[in-house]
Amino acid sequence: MFGLRIDQGMLLKPPLPPMEARSVDEIPAGDGWQYQPKWDGFRCVAFRNREQIHLQSKAGQPLARYFPDIVDAIARLPAQQFVLDGELVVSVSGALSFGELQLRLHPAASRVQKLATAHPAMYIVFDLLAENEQSYLKQPLRERRRFLEKFARLNFKLTKALRLSPATTNHRTASEWFKKAGGDLDGIIVKRLDAAYASGERTAAVKVKQIRTADCVVGGFRYGRGTRLVGSLLLGLYGDDGLLHHVGFTGSAPGGPSRWSTDRTGEWEPVAPKIVVEVAYDHFTGGRFRHGTRFLRWRPDKAPRQCAMDQVEQREGKSHALL
Repeated sequence: MFGLRIDQGMLLKPPLPPMEARSVDEIPAGDGWQYQPKWDGFRCVAFRNREQIHLQSKAGQPLARYFPDIVDAIARLPAQQFVLDGELVVSVSGALSFGELQLRLHPAASRVQKLATAHPAMYIVFDLLAENEQSYLKQPLRERRRFLEKFARLNFKLTKALRLSPATTNHRTASEWFKKAGGDLDGIIVKRLDAAYASGERTAAVKVKQIRTADCVVGGFRYGRGTRLVGSLLLGLYGDDGLLHHVGFTGSAPGGPSRWSTDRTGEWEPVAPKIVVEVAYDHFTGGRFRHGTRFLRWRPDKAPRQCAMDQVEQREGKSHALL
């Protein structure tokens, strides 16, 4: 079993639930806060105990087989024993691609290796939880950040695959970062400087996402569970090719169709593309709303053909200049 012996024999091992954040509407101001970008990737806790390396997902599942390039990069670091918390991302043409990141979750090792060669991943690190038989879980964030910056200076210069995530205590700087949310950035994470690492809890951090709106065509709907009432809507936008493209759903709708073809609609009921709705969303990438959208209102005043893809694409960032 993988584990690190720390603090007089204590065993720190996966799965270690990462610290989480609760959602708020505005960036907190005042003393005692640290601000950092919320990156558009996979949360990952990385363990190293000499030759043993383990990558853990937010849900506690192993990730190493999908990111052999990150495993190799960690193996080349001078530090031999540590636990890091960060975000796995993949860069394509100077911008982070969540779609390319998702492709890594493939059962064939040969396919994963091919993807890793074509578009190597990066591990953006924002916390140091342990090193050299010392646990930092009970240390306040201001101390953990100081330890992390020292760790990064000694180790990250040897590889481009590991990066130190920017952080600031300046509210104005955080607000400028927030304005860039929507491309590589998924928002802002704000943490208490005096707080210990709250494993699996939302007590020491908050997250702020930039909410946008878009007018979409309704291409279908799904009944709510156990009712004959509409539970969620299938949304579409017109592309430059003049076709209506599926871009997501209202609410949480797993198992929805990835194309408009009726043989994959499952429980979805198709409708003629004549109805327009306005929805709120937090992130659009790879031609889809990343998360379920929220219905705001019907738009009988708007023609379906006016619902173009560029109303969301033109708002998204194209580079990870903060790195």
